[in-house]
Amino acid sequence: MRTILVATAILCAIGLGSCSDGGGPTEPSPREVGAVTAKSEPLAEGGALTGEVRARIQTDLSFRVSGKIIERLAEVGQSVKAGQVLARIDPEEQKADLDVAAANLQSAEAQQTQAQLAFDRQQSLFRTQVTTRAALDQAQEALLTAQASTKSAQALLETAQDTLSYTELKADADGVITARNAEVGQVAQAAQVVFTLAHDGDRDAVFDVVESAFLRPVDGDGTVTLLSDPAQKITAKVREISPTIDSSTGTIKVKLAISSDAPIPLGAPVVGRFTYVPEDVIQLPWSAMTSKDGKPAVWIVDPATSAVSVRAVEIAGYETGSFIVKSGVTTGEVVVTDGTKFLRPGEIVSYLKEASK
Repeated sequence: MRTILVATAILCAIGLGSCSDGGGPTEPSPREVGAVTAKSEPLAEGGALTGEVRARIQTDLSFRVSGKIIERLAEVGQSVKAGQVLARIDPEEQKADLDVAAANLQSAEAQQTQAQLAFDRQQSLFRTQVTTRAALDQAQEALLTAQASTKSAQALLETAQDTLSYTELKADADGVITARNAEVGQVAQAAQVVFTLAHDGDRDAVFDVVESAFLRPVDGDGTVTLLSDPAQKITAKVREISPTIDSSTGTIKVKLAISSDAPIPLGAPVVGRFTYVPEDVIQLPWSAMTSKDGKPAVWIVDPATSAVSVRAVEIAGYETGSFIVKSGVTTGEVVVTDGTKFLRPGEIVSYLKEASK
C-alpha cells in the first residue's frame, strides 16, 4: 500500500513539473509567402489579326449611258487587259443620234459653203464699187454665223461618236475581275456598277480590328502568313491605318503592303502578326492579384517591418500568366505572389525576395 502511494506522489510531481514548464504564452511564427521585387523592364508585346488579301487598286466599272445589256464577255476570276471589251449595251439609240449629228453637220457645212460664196461675191462687187458696204457686212455676218453653226455641229457629232463608244464597257487596266453585278438582258443605268476590277501590281492584306489594337505605335514591319500554309511567312509593312471608326462594326481598317512578287492569291485569308514599340512596364504574375473594394489590388511588403498591406492598382493589360501594372506599384517594392488568400493587413510575413519576371 505504501508503495502505491509513493508512486502516485512521484507521478503527480512529474505532471505538475510539466505543466509549470509550458504555462507561458507563445509567439506565432511569421506566415511564409512568396514575393517578388517589382522591376521595370521593356515589354515588346504584339498581336495577330485575321484578314484577306486585296488589290492595292480596285475599281468599279460601269457604263456611262443607260441601255439594255446585249453581250457580256468577262467572267469572275478572269484576267483581262487594258482596253479589253467586257460588255456591250444595245447601241441603236446612240447610232440614231450619231446619224442625226452627221446630217446636221452636212447641212451646216452646206450653209457655210453658200455663205462663203456670197461673201466672196459681195467682196468682188465692193472692189468695183458695184455694191454697198452694208451689203458686204451683211454677207460677212452670214458667213461667220454659218462657220459657228458648222463648229457646233462638228462638236455634236464628236459627242455622239463618244456616246456610241460608251455602249462598250472596257477594262481601264490590266487586272482580274473580282465581281459581276449585271447579266445579259438587264437594263443597266448610267454609273451602275457592272464589274469590279482588281488591278495587277502590289497588294494589301486588309484587316478590320478594334481601335485599341493600334493606339500604340507599331515597331517596324509585320509578317503575313496564309491560313492554308502557316509555314509561308511574308514580310509586310503597315501602309495605312484608317483615321475613322466603322460605325457598324466598331473597328478600324488596317492595310499591310505586300509585294506583287508574293505568291498570295487575291481573296486568300491570311494572318498578320506585329509587335509594338517596346515600353518599360512592371509585369507581375497572375497569382499576385487580389481585390480591394471590388478593384484589382496587390499585397505590398514593408521591407523594414515585414508587415503587409493591400494596395489598389491600375492594370494596363493582361498577358498569358501575368498582368501589366499601369500605376500603384513602383520599381523596388516587394509584392506578394503566393499565399495572398490568407493575409490580413499588418500581418508579419516571411519571404524570400526574387526579381519580378
